[in-house]
Amino acid sequence: MKSIQIISDKNLRSLRIKKSLLNILKKFKLEKSNTIIVIGGDGFMLQTLKKNKKTNKLFYGVNSGNYGFLMNKFSPKNIIKNIHKAKMISISPLEMTVKNYKNRTNKHIAINEVSILRQSRQAASLSISHGSKKIIKELVSDGVLVSTPAGSTAYNLSVHGPILSLNSKKLSISPISPFRPRRWKGKIVSDKSKIVIKNLDPIKRPISSVADNIEVRNAKNIIIQTNKKIKFNLLYDKNRSLQKKIKIEQLRRETS
Repeated sequence: MKSIQIISDKNLRSLRIKKSLLNILKKFKLEKSNTIIVIGGDGFMLQTLKKNKKTNKLFYGVNSGNYGFLMNKFSPKNIIKNIHKAKMISISPLEMTVKNYKNRTNKHIAINEVSILRQSRQAASLSISHGSKKIIKELVSDGVLVSTPAGSTAYNLSVHGPILSLNSKKLSISPISPFRPRRWKGKIVSDKSKIVIKNLDPIKRPISSVADNIEVRNAKNIIIQTNKKIKFNLLYDKNRSLQKKIKIEQLRRETS
């Protein structure tokens, strides 16, 4: 049987969990040899998924960061049982295609969100459409954010975007500090949408386009769509599924 793979962040807490886990795995057999155990925070998990996007592995995250929304809680006594009984969910990332003012093209994937941000003291001036439909002719703001359901409780929630259920098959488009129109709240669209964001004034009002944490500066035209060819298979403890975490955040928002 192939040995299970462990990928760990380099901080002290992650390394301690890795050492403890290796000792546990010496005593107990783990049947899911196609599983990669990822020890770290959400950012490290996103980074690991992207590096392994061409594999057909299962990813079980162990949190050693702060909130660890995409991760599971480390339980030395129950870790083997938890992995055996973990439930799998599959998510597909966004793909952003960015053309800059020199007409150079960059492509990157985003599991949580693509954020379009002003690059200078000047507010961004953007037009947003999906398919042949114009969502907004001109948005003057600090930027705009396109979020997946899995990422809708992250940066999207911070800019007051809607929380999307994991099986909603939707994407959220949320403005960041809108100035004109000041009261535009954004839009929810199908995850089959091809979202096009154009910089209406790239010289005076430069913008950057960021896929999770990968930035492309001086963007002129950005196309964002779900890449259904890529699927990340994530494992979650039975009582702490990603769906349940999202539902808890939705209830918190409704009662706040």
